[in-house]
Amino acid sequence: MIKTDLLVIGSGLAGCIAAITAADNGKEVIIISKTSEILSGNTPYAHGGIIYHGEDDSPEKLQKDILEAGDGHCWLPAVKQLSELGPKLVRQLLIEKFNVNFDRTTDDNLDLTAEGAHSQPRIIHSKDKTGEAIHKSVIKVLLRHPNIRVYVEHTAVDLLTLSHHSSNSLDIYKKPACFGALILDNQSGKVTPVYAQNTILATGGLGQIYLHTTNPNESTGDGIALAWRAGARCFNLEYIQFHPTSFYNEHDRFLISESVRGEGAVLIDKRGKEFMQNFHELKSLAPRDVVARGIHQIMLETGHPCVYLDISFKDSDWIRNRFPTIYQHLFTAGVDMTREPIPVVPAAHYSCGGVGVNLNGRTSLRRLYAVGEVACTGVHGANRLASTSLLECVVWGWMAGNDVCKDYEDSNYFPDIYPWKDETESVDPALLTQDWMTIKNTMWNYVGLIRTRQRLQRAQQMLRHLQSEVEQFYRKAKMTKEMIELRNGVQTAIAVTNSTLEQRVSRGAHYRID
Repeated sequence: MIKTDLLVIGSGLAGCIAAITAADNGKEVIIISKTSEILSGNTPYAHGGIIYHGEDDSPEKLQKDILEAGDGHCWLPAVKQLSELGPKLVRQLLIEKFNVNFDRTTDDNLDLTAEGAHSQPRIIHSKDKTGEAIHKSVIKVLLRHPNIRVYVEHTAVDLLTLSHHSSNSLDIYKKPACFGALILDNQSGKVTPVYAQNTILATGGLGQIYLHTTNPNESTGDGIALAWRAGARCFNLEYIQFHPTSFYNEHDRFLISESVRGEGAVLIDKRGKEFMQNFHELKSLAPRDVVARGIHQIMLETGHPCVYLDISFKDSDWIRNRFPTIYQHLFTAGVDMTREPIPVVPAAHYSCGGVGVNLNGRTSLRRLYAVGEVACTGVHGANRLASTSLLECVVWGWMAGNDVCKDYEDSNYFPDIYPWKDETESVDPALLTQDWMTIKNTMWNYVGLIRTRQRLQRAQQMLRHLQSEVEQFYRKAKMTKEMIELRNGVQTAIAVTNSTLEQRVSRGAHYRID
């Protein structure tokens, strides 16, 4: 058994900010990543940028843009906190504390660019790999911090709660609380309880439950499943944002950043004709859900498997300098964006919902916090405004990192738990692969871009049956990261499907044709 003040599950930007903030306040912190490197999750894939402050900007203007993109479903206190505190923390933390190398103009001012549904240029960036630049700068500080222990190749099996794991039967009468997690060492296969005064879920996205996604392999919805099983409230899970422009290729779905359209790229059909003016006054810079459905409609009308994003009319050297990562990826795949349009399709990109939290990142379960994409702060409402996600990571990571330093009732109570029992049955990779394909195809075809009640009910039935099979498999199987991910993936898919079925009103990223 290991004991610490704070356990952070996940090492993306939000988790790292929370860990450093708490450690700076004297807390002993353990942060785990299920991957082989701490640089993981969706943060390094955030190519576009992060919201800062435009030349003629104000918190009120940013609030208006967020609320409009969220289709009337945003929580105003959270939007205000992000709009008022966010740019200040970008300056204090990212620029001054972590020394992130953002792009600058010739007169050494931060270079501001526009993105879809923003009323003005307010996005700062580091070429087209902003998330990676921010993440690496933050990780440098985290790895040097004397109060932080980092464990890679460690996977959370389940959250420890009074209701589920205490060997004292009377603890069922206490207020529900989390006191750490069971953690698997991926290399040794050993499961160890980690006791923590407070635990922060920072596990990132759930894109891998869909057939087409811009998310990395590790985005299997772990945090939603952990919270769901522990009894923490989750909501807005029906609002899955499908990024309208992922590279259409046989081998991958590489994200073509919103900033490409922000810099002037236009969407065209297979005949080379622009079409977004038929769907929104902002044309190619319309909110993501509108653009994604517009593309979907054009694909249906033309019978073509994709549409195209064209920025080739701009100077070639400028394109290569502004978007070096995207350019190189496409060029390697046989597409020269300086000379031809890029084939694109929508792909599952971002979960606007998640584990419900307050302004400090606290969940409905005592001593449990959630930050980053796994959390639902209410900022995004029914649809996320471009480049708010990194800013939300900074704001709620910082808020949660400070809040865990306060003294709350029972934060030092750690009950005895039942010992972990290892099982020995081998995990058949073929079964894992087939079960994952069932999840991915079911979610893509029935709980995807356009939904109907019949499709959702079919998905619910199929996923419930699969979950029963997976749980039986899990109880007998030797514990592995892959087994845990499958169990979490099917649970998260069911949670998303149930939420989607309950929401009968089309709004934002949730669109029903019945």
